[in-house]
Amino acid sequence: MNDLLHLYLIRHGETAWSITGQHTGSTDIPLTAHGEEEARKLAPFLRTVHFSRVLSSPLGRARQTCDLTGLGVEKQNEPELAEWDYGDYEGRRTEEIQEGKPGWSVWRDGCPHGETPANVSDRADRLLTRLRVLSGNIALFSHGQFGAALAARWIELAVIEAQHLALGPASISILAYGPAHPSIPVIELWNAERISQ
Repeated sequence: MNDLLHLYLIRHGETAWSITGQHTGSTDIPLTAHGEEEARKLAPFLRTVHFSRVLSSPLGRARQTCDLTGLGVEKQNEPELAEWDYGDYEGRRTEEIQEGKPGWSVWRDGCPHGETPANVSDRADRLLTRLRVLSGNIALFSHGQFGAALAARWIELAVIEAQHLALGPASISILAYGPAHPSIPVIELWNAERISQ
């Protein structure tokens, strides 16, 4: 672990399905015009940060967000940053799923023919194991639910606790280590839409 490591977790901009609340895993829909504008608004802040690496989910909405922030030239494809695989629940809203499965929660129950919370936790842990040995600022372009799961695992919580970590479109969060306690992983910034320069 390295106390100089800062993971800048950037959620992609708005899509048609993020507006409607549909679970969007592997369906590769583009950003809306507003989502493109949101991504561009992140550029002035991100230009002030020197990134040692820029990693992006392979899904188009994350890659498009990365490109619109001006970091696309540096990006590397990182499959582990992909959104939760929702399986049979792809494209469905939580309310619809709960009509047939009262009380269903992706964080507790997972998705038939998709990922379970344990699968997502393992994927986040594999990625974090690789990232923890690095140093510097690393940009991670990802998604809402996987991003929340990644943050929960960063601070050593179970994935179910990620239900308390909402991530808005085109938001920036920073995962780092405590300055006074460099062995303790912390969430230094969460779900910021605008950052003062």
